[in-house]
Amino acid sequence: MAWAKDCDLEILIEPGDEHELLTYDYKHKVVGLHSSGFTLIPSVLFNEDKVADFARYLDIKKDEKVFAQSLDNDNHIVYKISERISNAAEIFDVQNAVFENKGWINAIANTTLPAQNIYINIDSTRADILYFSDGKIRFYNRFEFNNPDELAYYAVMVARELKLEPKNLTLVLSGGISITDKDAARLADFFNGVEENETSILTLPAEVKSHQILALSALSLCVSSEVL
Repeated sequence: MAWAKDCDLEILIEPGDEHELLTYDYKHKVVGLHSSGFTLIPSVLFNEDKVADFARYLDIKKDEKVFAQSLDNDNHIVYKISERISNAAEIFDVQNAVFENKGWINAIANTTLPAQNIYINIDSTRADILYFSDGKIRFYNRFEFNNPDELAYYAVMVARELKLEPKNLTLVLSGGISITDKDAARLADFFNGVEENETSILTLPAEVKSHQILALSALSLCVSSEVL
């Protein structure tokens, strides 16, 4: 596994050490597609013939493509990605592509799920917020934030929407955040507590905390995808 920040998609095309590393003939390849918008559809209502209808909720632009696949046992996800990302992913075969946080969601679903936990994954200025009840997804959405106050606002808003009291909830964090930074400190002002997600998918070097790359490492749980 290679992990780097702000990689240029050109390394998938231009010769070089990074290109060879990423395009080696591995036994399994999984591509997490960076989505610019998505909607969840209950599996009992999903019909592949209606993907275009579902996609209307996403305000598709001319330079975007739509993908749809099973997210878990109860939900399908319809999402859009930029054509540039789609073209870059073609080198790996689109059948190896999944929604970027499918692994993260399912990794959490496979653990014990206290009703008092809300899960947040931070990717730069994006916060994916996830809540389970009775083992099922009850809330999942993404928010853009620019400072700790905005992040705290969205987290509290989600709790209120779920009719939950923030002071009774624990936030379980992963991605580009740690409990010692200012984002986590601000969240702690409104919630019962914050903690780093200790879910471990792979054996990692000691200097890499599992919560930092949980969304990435959890892609290893996704070995195939039905793309429509």
